[in-house]
Amino acid sequence: MDPVLAEMGDHLADAMKILESDRTWTAQNQEQQRFSWRDIPGPLQGNGQDMVTILQLVQNLMHDEEDKLVHRRMQCVGEQGHMALLGHSLAAYISVLDKDRLRKVTTRILSDTTLWLCRLFRYESGSVYFHDDDREGLLKVCRLIINARYEDYATEGFTMLSFRHPVIYHSAACRPGLGQHLCSQLGLPLSTLCCVPCNTMFGSQHQMDVALLDKLMREDLESGKLPLLLIANAGTPGAGHTDKLGRLKELCVQYNVWLHVEGCVSAATKSDSMTLTPGPWLGLPAVPAATLYRHEDPALSLAAGLTSSHPVEKLRALPLWLSLQYLGHDGIVERIRHASQLVRTALRRVEDDLSSPVVVFRFSPDSSSASSGGSVEGYSTGEREIQDALNRWLGERLARLVPASGVDVVELEDEGVCVRFNPIMTAAVLGTQEADVMALSERLMELLPSLSCTLRSRQDFREEVFQHAVLSYVEDLNWAGLGALRYEPRRTDLDEGRRHQQMEKINSDLLKKLKELDTDLDFSTGPEFGEERNCVFIGMVPEDIDVAVLVETIASIGRELEESGKLLENMTEVVRKGILEAEEQLRRANEEKLIEEGVLRQIPLVGSVVNWFSPFQSSVKGRTFDLAAGSLDTTEPIYSLKAQTNREAFSESPASTGKRLLGQKAFRRPAMSTDSYSETSSVCHLDESYRDTVPQPPGERVEGDVAEVPQMSPPPKLELEVSEEEASAWTVQRVPEGEEGESPASIR
Repeated sequence: MDPVLAEMGDHLADAMKILESDRTWTAQNQEQQRFSWRDIPGPLQGNGQDMVTILQLVQNLMHDEEDKLVHRRMQCVGEQGHMALLGHSLAAYISVLDKDRLRKVTTRILSDTTLWLCRLFRYESGSVYFHDDDREGLLKVCRLIINARYEDYATEGFTMLSFRHPVIYHSAACRPGLGQHLCSQLGLPLSTLCCVPCNTMFGSQHQMDVALLDKLMREDLESGKLPLLLIANAGTPGAGHTDKLGRLKELCVQYNVWLHVEGCVSAATKSDSMTLTPGPWLGLPAVPAATLYRHEDPALSLAAGLTSSHPVEKLRALPLWLSLQYLGHDGIVERIRHASQLVRTALRRVEDDLSSPVVVFRFSPDSSSASSGGSVEGYSTGEREIQDALNRWLGERLARLVPASGVDVVELEDEGVCVRFNPIMTAAVLGTQEADVMALSERLMELLPSLSCTLRSRQDFREEVFQHAVLSYVEDLNWAGLGALRYEPRRTDLDEGRRHQQMEKINSDLLKKLKELDTDLDFSTGPEFGEERNCVFIGMVPEDIDVAVLVETIASIGRELEESGKLLENMTEVVRKGILEAEEQLRRANEEKLIEEGVLRQIPLVGSVVNWFSPFQSSVKGRTFDLAAGSLDTTEPIYSLKAQTNREAFSESPASTGKRLLGQKAFRRPAMSTDSYSETSSVCHLDESYRDTVPQPPGERVEGDVAEVPQMSPPPKLELEVSEEEASAWTVQRVPEGEEGESPASIR
């Protein structure tokens, strides 16, 4: 082996090890980076950097900080992928050869690759054009057809098109923007395009209407136009449907129209040109697309740009030339068959030979409509948007749960948002196996009950929210979940700005409280770029959800937060007035003590001697400061009931498990047992048994099921005590919980 080629292969292997590693690189020589030149960027300063440093920089750019937190679906680069990457390095090396040797090498590579592709897809006597943009091949073909059908186009240019207006036909199911791209690149008006509808009454709803196409071509010829090109699908981009290529070919022959086919079904013998994307099919990175075409005039092909006289441009085929040899015929066929087998595993049936290996499904509450493949045109706008949001959530959820399956979300014109499984485009890249398809099916069955329950409960949730004056329902048809609501403060004495701030704070605290509950529900602020603000969005719900209890709990927590906010707002003024009153009472108490005890007892040494000979019991008592009432009370009952209060506080500690059944999540209906009620009186027995099991909180009754409502902790009750020895100072002491019942103005 040439030592240069061997060294290139070793460098590629070392580079792939560095780029595929998960280690991040930090600059070791930071001293050199301190010196910066004004006109030269930092990486270009000095004598340059070694290859390892540059590759480490590329690796850091590929694996940023977000990749550590979010799982990203990365492409699986196998040995065949390494061959494709090596092809790009070899192309750069071969390009520096002398002209004669370069022409010989490039001609051999291009001729071999063309022959292999034509044999694999049974496209006899064809030529191949390699391109990076998969639309570029069709663009070159259009130029070839224009040069062939308009004889003086090379000399007269676009003036020739004014005599006979060209027409390009394409299906309504083709990929969006394809026709507009052709017109913009060729300088043709948009009136050149003719969109052919799909079948609406007979046949598939995704196949081109052949009878209507025949009528359109005949009318265009009669009006003096020139039918030029027909773009058909052998596997539509969205759903993978295939047009009736045999019937379309007959029409093209009848009206002398060029037939171009796009897709992934091998029907090359019935088309004049077709575009292939072998990179995704075979799991080859950075491999160009290939357009196969037939034409006898090489001069027109050169004028259209399908062939080139520059040898370097022929090196585009080098990565595919290496990869096809590495895989061989058996390896190529095995990958295509593997994708078809994955579809059989998903569908458990095979349709016809021309069906593209694509599975498209959609969640719909009407099972008959879903099974018959009917569209959602019968639904109202709101119902369709809701179902589109649920299907979008389903596709994204499945992609996260089973990333190796390669499922994605696609939006079709008639059906709406659907989930697509396209193994021919993803299996070789992601390494999808039958176990991944089975896991996808299992996850789908697990998510369907939640989808059905969420869709059924949306209306109940809306009605329950309307029954609470403090809650407002937020309509968001694009939200995949139960719905959204907003807590509205009941205070009317605030201006608009302060009221908005209070509403924002209450809803923010409400969201935090709901997230702390022992529940499987997902509470959030909604979409990141949504229009609604200061809302609580509720995600998907399980089958045993109790919507009434959920809404009642949210309203109760919101009211408690609002009441707590009112107390906190008044706390400053209450404390200030209480302190002033306490200071005044302390001043009077000191004066009374001075009158009762006399002046001698206030002198440090003399007072001790006088107190020893003549003890004196002071009548000044301690004081307790109630924050709610803003008043001072005596502390005499506190010390006499201190022991009893501690015992009551200990016995009245709340038990979190007593408000719902053992092991039961919040907002869930209890599991009904056949032994607990009879067939004739099941409702009554269920209510009685449940009420016996789940105690109601004092002073509050909720009909039906009861979920745990987090109680707000009462604000602390402060005491101001004035002792005999410290008449001029006052201290603050916290009263144990349970003692606030002694004061009629306790905070709850």
